[in-house]
Amino acid sequence: MRLAVLIGLMAIAASLAGCATTPHPPQLVVLVPDSQGKVGTVVVKEVDGGSTTLNKAYAAARVDTAGGKFEARAVTASEVKAEFAHAIAAQPIRPVSFLLYFQEGTDEFTPASRAAFKKVLAEVARRKAAEITVIGHTDTVGKVEFNDMLSLKRAERVRKHFSDRGIGIPAHLISTAGRGERELLVQTGDEVPEPRNRRVEISVR
Repeated sequence: MRLAVLIGLMAIAASLAGCATTPHPPQLVVLVPDSQGKVGTVVVKEVDGGSTTLNKAYAAARVDTAGGKFEARAVTASEVKAEFAHAIAAQPIRPVSFLLYFQEGTDEFTPASRAAFKKVLAEVARRKAAEITVIGHTDTVGKVEFNDMLSLKRAERVRKHFSDRGIGIPAHLISTAGRGERELLVQTGDEVPEPRNRRVEISVR
């Protein structure tokens, strides 16, 4: 989430761990917001005990690794892209989740979810080595034992869809599980046919 910060910190650590007589250029630590614009907090400390706290988007500290001093400053998103271009390009693609829905009492996709499966395949295709987790769920209609079986059957149906389309992912990298009616997306009473609970959750990472 805050990749530039982590890269900046790792670069500082690597520089400080090197030979003391070797000059090192200053290192930049930046607090980068996540995809929703949220940030955490990073404390940058000097060797002599001084510190600065970064808690706003694109707050930064340029650290002199030779003397352990820092200069607090702010940077722009474009400066971050330029400074960390290689690291950003090398970062893994973030995990993505999908919800697909089923017809009542079966492992048959709804028409909308059958069409939406193309988006899942496209997400898998843009990754060099994808890992997929599929978790099946049901609504509260029927006995618990039947719903446990049905939820796993739905997850296995999705795995078969991946296999049938020849996406080249080994079966052991597609894990499946069934939760039955234990993890309802929409809380209902017993024997309620809620379409949003008849689903699988697919995580692609």
